[in-house]
Amino acid sequence: MSRKRKALLLISAVFVLVVCVGILLIEIQTKVVRRWVDDVLYDNRNHYFPCEQLPSASEVERIIGERQDIIHQIEAVNPGFVEIEVNTCGEGNADITFWYASHKDRITIEQIIGSDTFFGVPYNLHNR
Repeated sequence: MSRKRKALLLISAVFVLVVCVGILLIEIQTKVVRRWVDDVLYDNRNHYFPCEQLPSASEVERIIGERQDIIHQIEAVNPGFVEIEVNTCGEGNADITFWYASHKDRITIEQIIGSDTFFGVPYNLHNR
């Protein structure tokens, strides 16, 4: 192999490595690929906030208690196939996960909530 060809191969390898590292850094910051996989392949929606950015579990329970009318409306989307779950993490903070059975259920739940948070609480939507 000629010197010129080896140099070109090395430059190409370095370029590919730099592009891969760049893509990895963008993914770490934005989670664009992970969001796409969750949405398109799994029909899920996640908020991706770390535990320390979530509200306290007592605050989440209070909001759920105050919004029982909305919770019942969400559960009525597909009775027996739509559920709510409070997820706590090691810091004593929490979020909400809504479980559902179909994409149609997800769309309806999103329309009922009408926001990226459930009255200030980050939530996840998971298709079972």
